[in-house]
Amino acid sequence: MSTDPVHLTRGGVSLVLARDDRGIPRIVHWGAPLGDLGAAELVGLTAARRPGASHSAFDGPRTTGLVPDRTRGYAGTPALSGHRVGGNARAATPSLVEWEVAVDDARVTCTSTDDEAGWSVRVELALDDGGLLHARTSVTNTADGDLHLASVLTALPVGAQATELLDLTGRWTKERTPQRHPWVQGTHRRDAHHGRTGHDATLVMVAGTPGFTFGTGEVWALHTAWSGNHTHYAERTPEGECLIGGGELLDPGEVVLAPGESYDAPRVLGSWSGHGLDAMSHRFHAHLRSVTPRARTERPVIANSWEAVYFDHRLERVAELADAAAAVGVERFVLDDGWFLGRRDDTAGLGDWTVDPEVWPHGLGPLVEHVKGRGMEFGLWVEPEMVNLDSETARRHPERVLRGRAAAPPEWRQQQVLDLQDRGAYDDLRAALLALLDELDIAYLKWDHNRDLTDATHDARPAVHGQTRAFYRLLDELRDAHPGLEIESCASGGGRVDAEVLARTDRIWPSDTIDALERQHLQRWTSLLVPPELIGSHVGGATSHTTGRTHTLRYRAATALLHWFGIEWDVSRVDEATRTELREWIELHKRVRPLIGSGTLVHPDHPDPAVLVTGIVGEDRSEAWYVVATVAATSTQHPAPLRLAGLDPDRHYRLAEEMPRGVGADMTGGWSADGAELSGRVLATSGIALPVMHPEESRVLRLVAMG
Repeated sequence: MSTDPVHLTRGGVSLVLARDDRGIPRIVHWGAPLGDLGAAELVGLTAARRPGASHSAFDGPRTTGLVPDRTRGYAGTPALSGHRVGGNARAATPSLVEWEVAVDDARVTCTSTDDEAGWSVRVELALDDGGLLHARTSVTNTADGDLHLASVLTALPVGAQATELLDLTGRWTKERTPQRHPWVQGTHRRDAHHGRTGHDATLVMVAGTPGFTFGTGEVWALHTAWSGNHTHYAERTPEGECLIGGGELLDPGEVVLAPGESYDAPRVLGSWSGHGLDAMSHRFHAHLRSVTPRARTERPVIANSWEAVYFDHRLERVAELADAAAAVGVERFVLDDGWFLGRRDDTAGLGDWTVDPEVWPHGLGPLVEHVKGRGMEFGLWVEPEMVNLDSETARRHPERVLRGRAAAPPEWRQQQVLDLQDRGAYDDLRAALLALLDELDIAYLKWDHNRDLTDATHDARPAVHGQTRAFYRLLDELRDAHPGLEIESCASGGGRVDAEVLARTDRIWPSDTIDALERQHLQRWTSLLVPPELIGSHVGGATSHTTGRTHTLRYRAATALLHWFGIEWDVSRVDEATRTELREWIELHKRVRPLIGSGTLVHPDHPDPAVLVTGIVGEDRSEAWYVVATVAATSTQHPAPLRLAGLDPDRHYRLAEEMPRGVGADMTGGWSADGAELSGRVLATSGIALPVMHPEESRVLRLVAMG
């Protein structure tokens, strides 16, 4: 058992764990690197961070341990709570004593057993190579009788200088909208009760120094890696504790541990940065790039059929669309909703995952062969966790509809949820999906999830936890059977975006809106967690189907340029000039694409909120691309100079504007930076003049290192 302070340091981050006067481990420091600390200095740091005894309070110093615990006097949110029916009331919040600390490289595991309360608790902390903190709390029932868990949370301390909070909210087609406010005393909590991550999920809880931006300020961020009900919170106490935490939200009776059983709470991921939100995000990006199953630096350009044909599924019509997609450079063609039994609109058919012979009398084989014959891969839309009451599955097995009462929950898009904890439902669904994958050459599944889980109960117990675990298991089993399969996480757009689903899928669909103006905002904030090559971004028709706004092709295409590029548009019905311009944008994306999956995403700060800048800097910083977009009228006729972040300050770069002009291009003038040769230091500190830009206009700039 280790009694000495522990210093974990990796990726420019330090974490120091030490025992307080009562032997309870606590995080003394998490954040800026502390250098090579010797044993004596670690002991000195621990002593220097010991609080004093307050007046009208406990008689000795009180610290907040690794697991905030009310039996030790913490007055905020306890990390652990539960009960035993007719048992020891003290089991509600165990007193964590006699911790054992095991250290292995940049990982520490702390374990404690409270025999009086009948709990064993384990907390794992690890810094990965990029400096991202991975933390998980687990509990085991060590006593007789069932232990009903109420909450198992993981909380991390942050610097008291962090007096401002940023989190995200949203709704369908307007996901991940930022909201900022002072971090005052009390608890700011964001709960998600949707049965999926949710359109209004905060994604990350960020605490930072006042006025932090993408490039400035010290920030701490936490993400709960879980696709079901969950919480994030920030807590500042009158005694001076500053914590951010998260975990799964459990309904009463949802997780009950029999003697000897354990529960592993979701991982929480913590990222510190001394240079604003971008550097914070880079730690998340490095982790997701390392765990996403089929990560590859160059993602295929996709054409998805939904906004082009909706439910108009005829071989000749869809083949015409595929031909037009191939002609502009598309590499993967995806057939969306409408192909399966009884699915003529969104009121019927979900749950019956066989090809509808009335629409596809020869099956999907002819379409797959047609798509492959045009040099593209084939993808297919599915929504496996859902069922329409108007389906053969629901008629044969009404008991498989997830519900807590005799009456089904309120319908949402005319659909219900399939109970994946029902063994028959799970087995039949798995078999149907494997039959499709075995029969057809399917490279990609667009996996949708178009409603919240309401009154979710299985065997008279709350079911979101079990439903989420079953969803993960289904993904894992399909992957095992078809190792080359790629999967998109879509949930009526961005309703299921989290690190745990991205450990099993290859990209997310961040929103059902492909309005370029909305996308400029939501892609920016989604990238706080998700790297750009995992964010699907499609070019839609000139007028958005969700907002009614009309944008030029160059604005729509530039918005998608630095992400996983795709098309959601009936390109079989456009004129040749438009088709040529689209082809040129796709060719431009393919030039940038090698950098997107391996480079560094940056958002250079600009003083005018009407100007948003997104950049990709190559791993060796020899090349960079920036998209400058206006989302409103600029506040001044001549926008303030743009300072370009992420470059090597000691190298010189040649600047060139690179974008197809297109038909009827009305750019407001040349860019004086075009052709300039400047050092990275000058570009980052003095900057370059922007051209005069109309509202909702975009420009693309390429920088190449000289010599």
